[in-house]
Amino acid sequence: MEYGIEYLRSKLRTKAQRVNLRYKYYDMKSTVRKITALIPPEFKTVAYSLGWCGKAVDSIADRMFFDKIEKDDFMLNEIYSQNNADILFDSSILSALISSCSFLYIDKDYDGYPTIQCVDGGNATGIIDPVTNMLTEGYAVLKRADNGEALLEAYFKPGETVYYEKGKSEPVDVLTHKAPYALLVPLIYRPDARRPFGHSRISRSCMDIVQCALRTLLRTEVGAEFYSVPQKYIVGLSQDAEFNNKAATLSTFLSFSKDDEGKVPSLGQFQQQSMAPHIEHMRMLASMFAGETGLTLDDLGFSTDNPQSYDAIKASHEQLRLSTRKGQRNFGVGFINAGFLAACIRDDTAYERRSFANARVSWAPIFEPDASAIGAIGDAVYKINQAVPDFVGENTVHKLTGLESDAE
Repeated sequence: MEYGIEYLRSKLRTKAQRVNLRYKYYDMKSTVRKITALIPPEFKTVAYSLGWCGKAVDSIADRMFFDKIEKDDFMLNEIYSQNNADILFDSSILSALISSCSFLYIDKDYDGYPTIQCVDGGNATGIIDPVTNMLTEGYAVLKRADNGEALLEAYFKPGETVYYEKGKSEPVDVLTHKAPYALLVPLIYRPDARRPFGHSRISRSCMDIVQCALRTLLRTEVGAEFYSVPQKYIVGLSQDAEFNNKAATLSTFLSFSKDDEGKVPSLGQFQQQSMAPHIEHMRMLASMFAGETGLTLDDLGFSTDNPQSYDAIKASHEQLRLSTRKGQRNFGVGFINAGFLAACIRDDTAYERRSFANARVSWAPIFEPDASAIGAIGDAVYKINQAVPDFVGENTVHKLTGLESDAE
């Protein structure tokens, strides 16, 4: 069954709004939903931002370092190295963590060599094959105007990619190929049977907590004004006396004389407002956000302890480690699928996906070990190889430590 480009256009319109919302939270451009009428008008126009959502995404994205593809019988590493691999992997992983799914768009240059580009989840969609996690049909907006209007679109099908320009009903170009799937490969974070295009790292709970934290910042700003200049009062001032409120606020000394009846005004000051409740509220929200994302209070700017060792950092980020490992498994499948289709383009051959079943993506260590951790790993490797000779080799040590061998 073929759904067609119009169906995919409407599908993208329904999804793009949520993706763009999450990008706003990542870029710290989300607006504060004010729920109180007690905030003075002067403060309602002040823009507040908080980088917790960006920290939640970057804490995983920065720990995912693509190393290489193992058992690379079809030279996929060479294809990626020719496509600016360092930027391609980082941008596609970051986009997938924000929008739950990014896409690798495959084309070919003038020499017929495959090119791979990243398209974010707000500009592409498709019909997914639940068995292979590849697209039977795909649609992407490759170029937009400043107002967001699509200028160049692409409709992907097995064996064919059709390009459309704004205002033209007929295709402006058609790319034919022998790849058995659409040349648009999804890179999905945490997919499941109900949501095959995955889940965003910026969950609804994260956005709600950030909204509450932004409102707390707003209340803190208002409270800081009263904390800086405590409110004062005067009792018994004559109605005929001239009094300047601004001078009373800023002056060091004030002079008051007796009235006609010989009475002296009484001065007083309201109790100074404390900032502690706002700080404790922010700390509570930071704890909730840390629990939601696997971070610690130190990651969110609330110092709790002295500098930690490698083992202590690793233990405190156990949930983060598990989430990163899960993402590596998910993204590894997408990179192999994209390499498979790129190899079909390069060799002009309709390979079968099962021919790439042995290929595996190798990642650098999630937590870079320090000197003491490397020493402990070395002792463990030595003891294991004593018990089972040559059980742990150079490749395994590289995965554990990230160190490259100088042996030739």
